[in-house]
Amino acid sequence: MSTTITHATSAQHTGGIRLTRRGRLLVLLVSLAVIAVVAVLLSATSSASGDATGYPTRTVVVAPGDTLWDIADAAAGDDSTRDMVGTLQSLNALDGAGLQAGQRILVPLR
Repeated sequence: MSTTITHATSAQHTGGIRLTRRGRLLVLLVSLAVIAVVAVLLSATSSASGDATGYPTRTVVVAPGDTLWDIADAAAGDDSTRDMVGTLQSLNALDGAGLQAGQRILVPLR
């Protein structure tokens, strides 16, 4: 009587990554965190540019002879003209106080 021994062959390694349930959950959570960070960064960038100011604005066309201080003084109301100049500079991404006739700038409604 001869006995034949058969060896079970193991599955060949395919080279891919096999994740456990916990591993798949971790990959999902990390992916969602990355998406959330990107969304926050994109929304912060879009609110820093353009007219998404959080308060209502109007567009003013600069007339010949107008200065930023004149426009700020008219728009300041009870606020300081100096503060309004700073607001206008940041709202319109102006480097200085120089304006050109025909230029359009955003002015907050107060």
